[in-house]
Amino acid sequence: MTAATINTGLTKAERVDVARELTKVLADSFAVYMKTHGYHWNVRGPEFFTLHTLLEQQYRDMWEALDEIAERIRALGEFAPQGYATFANLSSIKDGDPDNDATAMLKELMKDHETVIATCRAAIESADEDGDDVTVDLLTQRLGAHEKFAWMLRSTLGGR
Repeated sequence: MTAATINTGLTKAERVDVARELTKVLADSFAVYMKTHGYHWNVRGPEFFTLHTLLEQQYRDMWEALDEIAERIRALGEFAPQGYATFANLSSIKDGDPDNDATAMLKELMKDHETVIATCRAAIESADEDGDDVTVDLLTQRLGAHEKFAWMLRSTLGGR
């Protein structure tokens, strides 16, 4: 079977470049999703219900976004990464520890969202340089979501 030509106005090199950056965003997003979901299950303390609910709202949003990011990689003509080991090799975000207390969990997640924010910003810059407005739009939305999540966690911790 012959592969169809992709003609979206981006060169093969531009598509590969943007997809490479998107795989990093996908890996970091997946890592934060898994950690958030795990902390949702394991959070404890007097604010349990509030934190359990907050983390559920966040992981549900991230779950939907994972599909959008992976599908954008595919639309660019590249394969989306899959598998835990592949994601672990692409992401600098480490697994969470269920023994952490609620404050430690939130601090860790806040820092992880800041990591995703930096990854998104780098990917936006690359997509913008390559003229990929669709990816810029997708990543701008994800950037806003992760900035909001970091703010919510920071505020829950009593910060600005």
